[in-house]
Amino acid sequence: MKVYETNEIKNVALIGSKGSGKTTLAEAMLYECGVIKRRGTIDGGNTVCDYFPVEKEYGYSVFSTVCHAEFLNKKLNVIDCPGGDDFVGSAITALNVTDTGVLLIDAQYGVEVGTQNIFRTTAKVKKPVIFAINQLDSDKVDFDNVIQQMKDIFGNKIVLIQYPINPGTEFNAMIDVLLMKKYSWGPDGGVPTITEIPEEELDKAKELNKILIEAAAENDETLMEKFFDQGVLTEDEMREGIRKGLASRSILPVFCVSALKDMGVRRMMEFLGNVVPFTTDMPMPVNKQGEEVPADPAGPTSLYVFKTSVEPHIGEVSYFKVMSGTLKAGEDLTNMRTGNKERLAQIFAVCGQIRTQVDELKAGDIGATVKMKDVSTGDTLNAKNCEYEFDFIKYPAPKYQRAIKPVNEADAEKLNEILNRMHQEDPTWLVEQSKELKQTIVSGQGEFHLRTLKWRIENNEKIQINFLEPRIPYRETITKASRADYRHKKQSGGAGQFGEVHLIIEPYTEGMPEPEVYRFNNQEYRMSIRDKQEIPLEWGGKLVVYNCIVGGAIDARFIPAIVKGLMDRMEQGPLTGSYARDVRVCIYDGKMHPVDSNEISFRLAGRNAFSEAFRNANPKILEPVYDVEVLVPSDKMGDVMSDLQGRRAIIMGMESESGFEKITARVPLKEMSSYSTALSSITGGRSSFSMKFASYELVPSDIQEKLLKAYAEENHED
Repeated sequence: MKVYETNEIKNVALIGSKGSGKTTLAEAMLYECGVIKRRGTIDGGNTVCDYFPVEKEYGYSVFSTVCHAEFLNKKLNVIDCPGGDDFVGSAITALNVTDTGVLLIDAQYGVEVGTQNIFRTTAKVKKPVIFAINQLDSDKVDFDNVIQQMKDIFGNKIVLIQYPINPGTEFNAMIDVLLMKKYSWGPDGGVPTITEIPEEELDKAKELNKILIEAAAENDETLMEKFFDQGVLTEDEMREGIRKGLASRSILPVFCVSALKDMGVRRMMEFLGNVVPFTTDMPMPVNKQGEEVPADPAGPTSLYVFKTSVEPHIGEVSYFKVMSGTLKAGEDLTNMRTGNKERLAQIFAVCGQIRTQVDELKAGDIGATVKMKDVSTGDTLNAKNCEYEFDFIKYPAPKYQRAIKPVNEADAEKLNEILNRMHQEDPTWLVEQSKELKQTIVSGQGEFHLRTLKWRIENNEKIQINFLEPRIPYRETITKASRADYRHKKQSGGAGQFGEVHLIIEPYTEGMPEPEVYRFNNQEYRMSIRDKQEIPLEWGGKLVVYNCIVGGAIDARFIPAIVKGLMDRMEQGPLTGSYARDVRVCIYDGKMHPVDSNEISFRLAGRNAFSEAFRNANPKILEPVYDVEVLVPSDKMGDVMSDLQGRRAIIMGMESESGFEKITARVPLKEMSSYSTALSSITGGRSSFSMKFASYELVPSDIQEKLLKAYAEENHED
C-alpha cells in the first residue's frame, strides 16, 4: 500500500440518528473503492463495520468502526459511528479525531432529535458538516419538507449540492447543481449515467446553482469580487470557496443518496476527495500544555490512542491518530501516562476486521497496532525528546446506572477486570466500587447501553450477572441543637474499658458565630473553647469539632479517639446508614478512669453519644436532586410533562429550540432510575435528555418515614 502524505489524507466520520443508514453507506463507499467485491447488509449480518457478535445479535452498530479506502489518489479514513444516543461516546471520539462529519438524515423522518444532538456535538468540536439525505427510495419521502425543516433548524447555511428528480420508490435520478449535470442509475445503482439537465429542470437548477455560487463566494474576498464583476465562478473556484466555507462552518452542503442501492455514493465520495478540508486546513489540536500541534510529517512523532478493543483471535487492538511526525513500524515510543517504552512492532491501515500492514504512517493518518504492553484509551505515545500529551475528548455525563453483581460470588474479581477492560473500549461505560453504597455501580448513556454490556459479559465472557437497582446516596443532617452523654463501661477480668463523653451537636452553616451558651431543659451550658477542628468531608459538607473540656475531665490525648467515633457515625449515619454532613459538635464534659480508660473506650463513647444526640436533633434525610433537560417533539410535550410531574419534578422552564420543545426541570435522582426507558417509550425514541447534579434537598416527610422503616427492617434482619 502506498504511503500517503498528510495533504493526501481525508478523515471523515459517518454520523446520524439510529437507522439513518451509516453502516450501509460505509459498505457502499468501500464497494465503490474496490475494498470489497460484494456489499453486505445489516439483515445479512455480513457488513464490514458491524462485525462484533453483539452487533450482529442486535442488528445495529454498538462500536465505531475505522475503515480506509484509496480514492482519487487520496486516502479516505472513514469512521462509521453508532447512531443511538446510548452510544454517543463513539461518535464524540470519532468527531475529535476526524476532520469532517457526514451527517445522514433519513428522508422518511427528516431531522430527528438524535440529528440535532450530534449536530450540536459537531459545533462543540468545530468540525465541518456535510448532510447526506439517505433512503430517498423509501415510500414516505417528502424531500422539499425535509429541506425546509433543515433550513428552519440549521438556518440558511443549508445549501443544496443536489436534489432528487423523483424521490420515492422509483428514485433513480437527481440534478447536481455544482456540476450542473443530471445523474441517473439503473436498478442496481453503481456507476451513474451523466447527461445534460433536462429542460423542465433547468430553471430550478440554475436558481440553486446561483445560491451555491453566492455561498461559495462569501468565504473568499477574491471570489466575492469576481462574482460581483462577472456573476459566475469556475468549478475550481467554487470548490475552493466551499472548502473554506466548510472549514468555517458557514456552509452546510446537502447531498442525495440511496446507500442501499448505491446511488449517489460515488459522487459524494468525489466531493469528499476533492473539496472537504485536509487536516492541515483545520484548526490545530492543542496539547495539555496549551500548545498548538501542527500535523507536520517532519515534526516529532506523537500518537494519540483514541480507541481500544479486544477482538476475536487477535486480542487487544489499539487505534491511534498520528498527531505529528512520521510513524515507522518497529519504532519505540514512550507512553506519557506510564513513562514506559512501547514497541510498535507492526502498524496497520484498518478496514473493520481487515488489516493491511504498512511500513509508515504520516501525520494526520489513522492506524492501529496490536499487543501493546500497557496502553489505554486516551494515552499519548511519543518519540524521544517529545513531550506532547493530549486530552481533548470530553464525554457526556452518564444518564443510567445499575448495580452489578455476579450470580456466582467467585466471579467477582474476574468481573471487575472485565468491567475495567470494557471501560477502555467505551469510556462512557463507567465503573465505580462505591464504598458508600456498598455496591459496584456501572453507569452509561441509557438502558440499551448497559444491556449491551450485560450481553457481552454473559455471552462473550460466560459470566452470569444480575443488574440491581442502585442505592441512592442519601445524606443525613440535623435541624436543631441537641445534647447527649454516654458512658462506655466494660469489665471482663484484668484491665477493663471506661470512657464517658458529654457533647452538644447543632446544624453547621458557613460563617456561623462560635459557640458560647446553650440551654436544654432550663439548664445552661457555657462553652470554653480550647481547640477547634474543621473536617471537610469528601462527600460534601463539614464536621466541626470543638474541645470545650475544662478541669481535665477528659485528657487531651483521648480527644482524637472521640473525633474518630464521631466520624464513624458521620460515615454511617444513625438514620439510614448514609453519610451525614454539616454538623457542629462541642465536647464539653466527661469522665475517665486512671486504669481502664483507653482510646477504644472513648471512641465508642463518642460514637454512641453522637448517635443519641443526632436522633434528638430533629434529623432529616437529604436526597440528590438533578437538573434535567429534555428535548421532545411538540406533539409529545404533554405526555412528557405529566410523566415528569409524576416523578416529583419541579418544572423550571420551557422553550422552543430548533423545531423541538426543551423542558428544564429539577428531579430527585430516585425518580430518574429508569427515565431513559420511559422517555423512549412515551415518545417512540424521538426524545433525548441530559442530567447534571444540582444539590441535596430535604426529602418529603412521608418518604423519610418509608426510608427509616426500610432501614430498620433491614438491620433487624441482619
